[in-house]
Amino acid sequence: MESLEAYDDAARARFVDELPKRVDAPERTPFERDRARVVHAAGFRRLAAKTQVVGPQTDDFVRNRLTHSLEVAQVARDLARALGCHPDIAETAALAHDLGHPPFGHNGERVLAELSESCGGFEGNAQTLRLLTRLESKTVDEHGRSVGLNLTRATLDACAKYPWPRAHAGEPQGVHADGSPRLVRKFGVYDDDKAVFSWLREGVHGTRLCVEAQVMDLADDVAYSVHDVEDGVVAGRIDLTRLDREAVWETVRDWYLPDADDAELGDALAGLTDVPSWPSTAHDGSRASLAALKNLTSDLIGRFCGAAQSATFADGALRFVRHEADLVVPHRTRLEMAVLKGIAAHYVMRADDRVAAMVRQRELLSELVALLAHHGPDALDRPFADDWAAATDDPARLRVVVDQVASLTDASAVTRHEQLRRGTRRGAR
Repeated sequence: MESLEAYDDAARARFVDELPKRVDAPERTPFERDRARVVHAAGFRRLAAKTQVVGPQTDDFVRNRLTHSLEVAQVARDLARALGCHPDIAETAALAHDLGHPPFGHNGERVLAELSESCGGFEGNAQTLRLLTRLESKTVDEHGRSVGLNLTRATLDACAKYPWPRAHAGEPQGVHADGSPRLVRKFGVYDDDKAVFSWLREGVHGTRLCVEAQVMDLADDVAYSVHDVEDGVVAGRIDLTRLDREAVWETVRDWYLPDADDAELGDALAGLTDVPSWPSTAHDGSRASLAALKNLTSDLIGRFCGAAQSATFADGALRFVRHEADLVVPHRTRLEMAVLKGIAAHYVMRADDRVAAMVRQRELLSELVALLAHHGPDALDRPFADDWAAATDDPARLRVVVDQVASLTDASAVTRHEQLRRGTRRGAR
């Protein structure tokens, strides 16, 4: 593992200088403090009640945004340690990577993006940066303004999956991990957060991701490609011994790899089924079957991360620190992950009941934004009511409403919507 000294003073700097900690407090590195700040953040706790693929209230087994983030963090930490970049940085970026997701996941992101055109749009990764550097309460500047968790430059850079503003974002393509179409441009910073973004990217030319961000991104890809299949098997929607290959290949091409042909997808599946733990009998819900499935997920994660580690080392980089190296993911590995995603997408994400629920979710969030904008500060939580009071025009007030909605969990969005609708109806009478 790279020592702390591999990360210079600029990497360890914070946007706002902080006083030294008490002398009797346990000694921790700056990156250990970053990790603790994310773990103790209110936004991190709320992930437990936010949709991953299906709503967290539908089943006590399926993953939510919090359990997914913890799994991504474990994969990222192990891969970072194996490569030699700082595991605390990669782990913290993984823990934080979904903080900006609104209620109902990418489905909710789509609604907020459509409704926030006049104030600069909405994107989950840009919202994550906003939360880390503004909305979470940990540190204030000399004027009393919140600077969020005030993480180190290296950690914030590792959280920057799309290090560019909306104006530089390309057209959306494909679908998200939860099956919703990519209708939102991918970018990592709103215009009014550019000051801290410029600071965290200081010395970096272009849009290259630091290696710790690349580790976080692969860990996310690995985790959901494997775990969505695991959830589908346990739910009884997927039988890995009886796959409709033609339908799965069609889904892979529709959603992930439009140019993939049957032969290479079949070869990728053959590689997966050659894994010794790939099941030969249908899952029956027994402890033995559950243990076998868990061994399969472990083997697949190890397979994908091991392939990336070997390819990265073969690329010849000397140090895996910030912008000194790139993570190399073999094409075959991406194909195998795409096959797993296609299996989950075909058997789970395209289910009619889920598609209908997503329509209702979009309607609810659209109405909630309108209701909050109508009621103003009286309907907002205190921090957002203060932001509303400080806003100077309608776009700024709309951004406050969007920040409020994005902060809500699935359940609290439903509750707030119902409360405001009742209040509106009483007022109408």
